[in-house]
Amino acid sequence: MYNTAKKQVWFGELRTARGTSVVVHDNQLPDASPGRIYLFNTQRNAIIEYVEDIVKVNLHDLDGAALAAAQDEFGAAWKAARDVFMQKHRNLEELEANAQVAPARKAKPQAEPEAEIEDLGDDFDDDWSDDFDD
Repeated sequence: MYNTAKKQVWFGELRTARGTSVVVHDNQLPDASPGRIYLFNTQRNAIIEYVEDIVKVNLHDLDGAALAAAQDEFGAAWKAARDVFMQKHRNLEELEANAQVAPARKAKPQAEPEAEIEDLGDDFDDDWSDDFDD
């Protein structure tokens, strides 16, 4: 059964209704969201976040020969995926840190007061009355 307390890197099988795939769990990866774990799925060649309660019962240890074969076959792909994942995670951490120390936004400029329009009411009426004849 799946137990990562003994090993830093654990190779095992994920057995689902869709089939079986070799997965890798590494204790050095950053923590996933609460209740979730990161596993490298060899069929998808990617590190995927799984719901721990759902996936944990479907994880099984590999026997000696299968473990050695999995480490030989997927070890290089696992290390490459881990390097890419860690780089992306570091970039996200840097963005979050920079967002917290970002300079304050400038205040919106104050709108200029509108110019006063002079009252042309009387003059305007007089001008119109001259143009029309009865």
